[in-house]
Amino acid sequence: MRRETVVLGLLGTTLDASPRARWERWRPTVDLCRREDFLVDRLELLHQPQYQELADTVARDIASVSPETRVRTHALAFPDPWDFESVFATLLDFAHAYPFKPESEDYLVHITTGTHVQQICLYLLTEARYLPGKLLQTSPPTPANSGEPGDLRVIDLDLASYRQIAERVQAVRSEGLSFLKAGIATRNPGFNALIEQVERVATATRSPILLTGPTGAGKTRLARKIFELKQARHQIAGRFVELNCATLRGDAAMSAMFGHTRGAFTGAVRERPGVLKSADNGVLFLDEIGELGLDEQAMLLRALEDRVFLPVGSDREVSSDFQLIAGTNRDLRAGVRAGSFRDDLLARIDIWTFRMPALRERPEDIEPNLDYELERYAQRHGRRVTFGRAARAQFVRFAASPQARWPGNFRDFAAALERMATLAPGAQISAKEVEAELARLQATWSEGQVSDDEALLRRQLGAEALAGLDRFDRVQLADVLRVCAEARSLSDAGRVLFAASRERRSSHNDADRLRKYLRKFGLEWSELTSTIGPS
Repeated sequence: MRRETVVLGLLGTTLDASPRARWERWRPTVDLCRREDFLVDRLELLHQPQYQELADTVARDIASVSPETRVRTHALAFPDPWDFESVFATLLDFAHAYPFKPESEDYLVHITTGTHVQQICLYLLTEARYLPGKLLQTSPPTPANSGEPGDLRVIDLDLASYRQIAERVQAVRSEGLSFLKAGIATRNPGFNALIEQVERVATATRSPILLTGPTGAGKTRLARKIFELKQARHQIAGRFVELNCATLRGDAAMSAMFGHTRGAFTGAVRERPGVLKSADNGVLFLDEIGELGLDEQAMLLRALEDRVFLPVGSDREVSSDFQLIAGTNRDLRAGVRAGSFRDDLLARIDIWTFRMPALRERPEDIEPNLDYELERYAQRHGRRVTFGRAARAQFVRFAASPQARWPGNFRDFAAALERMATLAPGAQISAKEVEAELARLQATWSEGQVSDDEALLRRQLGAEALAGLDRFDRVQLADVLRVCAEARSLSDAGRVLFAASRERRSSHNDADRLRKYLRKFGLEWSELTSTIGPS
């Protein structure tokens, strides 16, 4: 059974007008229906009520040139055909009420007639699928073909049907993804998926973005890359302004955030704008936002909601329109429960939250990051250094092993490569430099581990239970808790802890195995994850 072709279009009050010699001039709506190669089964003609007579004339003229075409006129009251809001609302109401039958009819939306605003609104409604069809555009005939119906073109808004456009769109998107990853060819599926989502969000919204994860996981670098990507797409005109909230104390916190007037306090010899004002029309990155005091949190919340705030010592509000990217290695929900973080501020910044994985959660990315850091070393020092084959394999093997703690994540990793490259006698890092660096890392991690472990175990078990724990159990449990602190789930923690024995077992219920181990010490995963962060 043949599907019917239905055209929806606006009456052209000028182009479709019917002067005495109306058959001697091009009239888009009428000529659309008198083509031998294009049959319109039904025309839905939209017009303003005052042009009913013209619409009826056009319908009669179409009947004379194309008896097969059924014309239905629809009087739509456009308060102002040049006002976007009212035009869009009127056409949207029509689209909601129209009885579309896409299973048996093909729809074309004629965008040649009407005001430019009406044409744009028809395009938007078609692109959003409120009008389930393709666009139709007509143009007058050339002087040599006068008297002919003119040209006709169908435009399918499904970009997948335009191979070259689709390839270009995909290429641009791939460039954005690579840009966010700093050109590092990451091999970790989870991190690749995360970056893809960040790219979509970063280029589509100015809502706050929250980056969580352990220290050194790359939150600052990603925040800057988001800014640079938005800047390259001409989405922002301001600066990238960064502030580490962990460095703020007392009155200095308010001043650094919101600025101050001259004489606002002792030492305020000149006016200071503050980071919120400096980031106007740009991006503000507040790292370690969980360290902000409650007063600063309240003022930041108002600045996010109303785009205004009061500098210290001023009675005049200052405005600033910025996008906030916040970073934290703390559990902000635990902070809300403890009363150290405002729940209304968390609700405002927790619209788009992305957790940056720790280095040891991305063992596949050890080698790509190794090459990236060596390239950065060459750019900074003007000296290119490589690894010997055996030395490279030795370092990569250790870096991806469970023995490599990497408490500072990529910061520790970058520092290790900097030391080896600097100490390499020629242009190549040998096994000697690798062995010396591995010994240094293990010694450094062991030195800081005792006091850290003591504090970690005391927070989880309490002083009395800790006193009754054997030294052997202390060392083992502390390592388990550190892994849990960096894992997203019980299963992820189990996979890291039991990686070696996992290969020798037929079943891999690592989560249950870890759950039973924790219960030996009276610990539950659900309670553990809310209190295991830094003290």
